[in-house]
Amino acid sequence: MTEKKTWSDRFEGTLHPAIARFNASIGFDLELIEYDITGSIAHAKMLAHTGIIEQSEAGQLVAGLEQICQEYREGKFNPGIEQEDVHFAVERRLIEIVGDVGKKLHTARSRNDQVGTDIRLYLRDRIDEIRHRLRQFQRVLLRHAEARVETLIPGYTHLQRAQPISLAHHLLAYFQMAQRDWERLGEIRSRTNISPLGCGALAGTTFPIDRQYSANLLGFEGVYSNSLDGVSDRDFAIEFLGAASLIMVHLSRLSEEIILWASQEFNFVTLKDSCATGSSIMPQKKNPDVPELVRGKSGRVFGHLQGMLVLMKGLPLAYNKDLQEDKEALFDAVKTVQACLEAMTILLDEGLEFRDERLAEAVSEDFSNATDVADYLAARGVPFREAYNLVGKVVKTSLVAGKLLKDLTLEEWKQLHPAFEADIYEAIAPKQVVAARNSYGGTGFEQVRQALAKAKSLVEN
Repeated sequence: MTEKKTWSDRFEGTLHPAIARFNASIGFDLELIEYDITGSIAHAKMLAHTGIIEQSEAGQLVAGLEQICQEYREGKFNPGIEQEDVHFAVERRLIEIVGDVGKKLHTARSRNDQVGTDIRLYLRDRIDEIRHRLRQFQRVLLRHAEARVETLIPGYTHLQRAQPISLAHHLLAYFQMAQRDWERLGEIRSRTNISPLGCGALAGTTFPIDRQYSANLLGFEGVYSNSLDGVSDRDFAIEFLGAASLIMVHLSRLSEEIILWASQEFNFVTLKDSCATGSSIMPQKKNPDVPELVRGKSGRVFGHLQGMLVLMKGLPLAYNKDLQEDKEALFDAVKTVQACLEAMTILLDEGLEFRDERLAEAVSEDFSNATDVADYLAARGVPFREAYNLVGKVVKTSLVAGKLLKDLTLEEWKQLHPAFEADIYEAIAPKQVVAARNSYGGTGFEQVRQALAKAKSLVEN
């Protein structure tokens, strides 16, 4: 005989087994069990605080809930599909432990505000963990950047050589992306940290509850001021998935660069054996699995964001069963972002080496100093657009002659324009090209050192 459900006195028949399986969320919402217990303990204490139940009854409820938590941690409490969801599973076990007083726990509460509370408690903790991982990622970027202020790397636009830059400057660009991610998650945490507990099913309750009391016990910053909004709001989850997607965008962009840098064509980095694999048939290969997987997993998180937006867009107020679908997407996005941050931090920390000699060679084998030739003339009174066109012509003729700008004689420079002097060679040397870009936020070495100091102060706070 099918077990009677908590709500089944309204029904004469039993639920079809296939529909019971279809309805059940216990297979994934067990992730919330400790948060469900935490929320229930706060609710029980509030019921006693307001005189809705006796203090002694609240004591029994709290002790029973703590026992369930311990049983779960020890692997002794493993509710199955017959329990439907984590909330019913905990309540039924509580009744087994403390008897009829356990039936009082759900007074002045609905599963709707209960699950909303659980999800917010869960996500609040996960946001804190992800922000911590972002800080670890930033510290590794800083370690590399501090050691490579005057190491040069080609800078690209349109994936074409553009201008040489400090490698530290390049790495600090990703630091800044991660800083925005860290700040963004902090803002989302504040909007996540609002309590829906006490909103009931949708309209509040007739009992004289104290919502602020339970919110304070749970560390919430405030309570929802509209019960309909409280039980149906998932904006915080969408915001989190948006922030998670941006984290993955940033990790994926860095992944793409590392994949290119590790290729034979670029050869800017060497992957260590601890963070790379080989080919099953080509013994010479060393594959950049970590950045490739991160790049691939980004689409997975983007999909969860899109799925949540579609889930919410047509829901009338207030709670609808559709919202059961929010959890798996949220749980998977959290785990994916955490795993990718961890993997990329390890890769940067101990899984690759920059090939400084190759980088120095790379910035000396192209025309990425052409802008500096134009700037040289402009600083001597030649209108920049005129200087730009002159340099374009010399690049064209040099390509035909198989020369680089550094190979031109002073006579050839003067034939281009009489303003050129012997100091042109110093002006177009790669290190000088980089050092000269000393505008605020630029790649000049002094600017990069200042940026490093500011970045270090951010992660130390």
